[in-house]
Amino acid sequence: MTQHLAAPADAATPTGTPSGWWRDAVIYQVYPRSFADGNGDGMGDLPGIRSRLPYLKALGVDAVWLSPFYASPQADAGYDVADYRAIDPMFGTLHDADAVIREAHALGLRIIVDLVPNHSSDQHEWFQRALREGPGSPLRERYHFRTGKGANGELPPNDWESIFGGPAWTRTENPDGTPGDWYLHLFAPEQPDFNWEHPAVRDEFRSILRFWLDMGVDGFRVDVAHGLVKAAGLPDIGAHDQLKLLGNDVMPFFDQDGVHEIYRSWRNVLSEYDGERVLVAEAWTPTVDRTANYVRPDEMHQAFNFQYLGTHWDAAELRTVIDASLAAMRPVGAPTTWVLSNHDVTRHATRFANPAGLGTQLRTPGDRELGLRRARAATLLMLALPGSAYVYQGEELGLPDVTDLPDEVRQDPSFFRATGQDGFRDGCRVPIPWTAEGSSYGFGAGGSWLPQPATWAALSVEAQTGDPGSTLELYRSALAVRRERPELGAGESVEWLEAPEGVLSFRRDGFACTANTTGRAISVPLPGRLLLSSADSAGEEIRIVDDEAVLPADTTAWWAV
Repeated sequence: MTQHLAAPADAATPTGTPSGWWRDAVIYQVYPRSFADGNGDGMGDLPGIRSRLPYLKALGVDAVWLSPFYASPQADAGYDVADYRAIDPMFGTLHDADAVIREAHALGLRIIVDLVPNHSSDQHEWFQRALREGPGSPLRERYHFRTGKGANGELPPNDWESIFGGPAWTRTENPDGTPGDWYLHLFAPEQPDFNWEHPAVRDEFRSILRFWLDMGVDGFRVDVAHGLVKAAGLPDIGAHDQLKLLGNDVMPFFDQDGVHEIYRSWRNVLSEYDGERVLVAEAWTPTVDRTANYVRPDEMHQAFNFQYLGTHWDAAELRTVIDASLAAMRPVGAPTTWVLSNHDVTRHATRFANPAGLGTQLRTPGDRELGLRRARAATLLMLALPGSAYVYQGEELGLPDVTDLPDEVRQDPSFFRATGQDGFRDGCRVPIPWTAEGSSYGFGAGGSWLPQPATWAALSVEAQTGDPGSTLELYRSALAVRRERPELGAGESVEWLEAPEGVLSFRRDGFACTANTTGRAISVPLPGRLLLSSADSAGEEIRIVDDEAVLPADTTAWWAV
């Protein structure tokens, strides 16, 4: 196939100066197996994605991030990569990937692809050769193979625990059938961790970057960006239930300072290409200040703001994390990112339907009406903040998590392990509905790989299009206003205004935003002319009384001032 350097026509300003498009971009995450099915086999694919690109253009987003579509045994839904330069047949071919990139660029959309550098599949050629060749194989140096502890090496090399539960080590069998060395896997046993101290690993990934940049992609979302480098000697942690420590402490396998040298070398690779290619870090760190280390001027361009994602719908908490996020990014000159949902957490329409303090993976549906009202308000707040915003597929439809999937249909690998993550990520991965009828509501002709609730007919794109009170039309309107008023995403600060308890109010140039996070209507000083409100379609509206505005419960409003 023909490889090419492609970029949207607006990759630069009319003067030829780089646009910095990513600084205030709205980026839409597509989870390929659940977005659109082009061949009717029940699984989403690249032709399906291509067919729906006009929808994303009309929605008003700037770029599309595609979760993994590489050749993979699918032990972890594609995050176990066997070949980084090939497409898994379930998703299509390299020709299909090329077509998606070209079609997106023709529409003025940019394409960001997932990159999984912390680990490969256990079916990767390197790992398979390492097993076949046995102890002493030079391929073993590209992973973390170690002899075990105990009289006969029967114990794991250290006490590290897998994010998916159980030990982070699995013992191999030698070619002669005897028990062998152990290998490290911070996630599933089918996902052995690379040894990033080995130069061959570093060379290989620079080559992989160039392969996809030559294909025309506009950037990479880097999975587990904080995990590549491990502390020297792989020391014991000395504690169990290590998942509870994540996000609070720098672990010997996460957020080690050595990762930054890797990303500086990657930034140099991207600088070889035209069109402002970008790197986006999925980096779970203890503080936003440590997250800022990933987006220093010579490293990545963006990092996900997980502290914001984990904040409940509460004015005081939100203001604290907004201020901390903006303050952390300002010294390094990077934009803050804002995100409410993704493929690993319960959708925010369900999180906000439940009481605070339950985390980001929930098993209960909560109050659906309350959750949707808060989700709509949270979206307008997010889109009014300076920086880049991420939208997870289906959130523009107000989709809740599917919390009642039968055990027999679940596929999240952590669901099948005794400890670790809750294993309920399937609930946010159910294929999205496009039409009000059909066996899969327009997802594809052959049903869907996870069952969709019957209630989703009313939430489909078809059902919501043209309904001024629908969540879809709210997103379309909000993104249109954001495009018309660049001050919404630009800048690096907000001017907080006095507001009643439970209300956030801030101004940015000729724009103001007020968010009532309480369960009751509250009057605020009238900021200006109403542009847009998240008030739902149940008859609730913002009332203007003299020089005050009455905000309904759990409502955000945008104002021209």
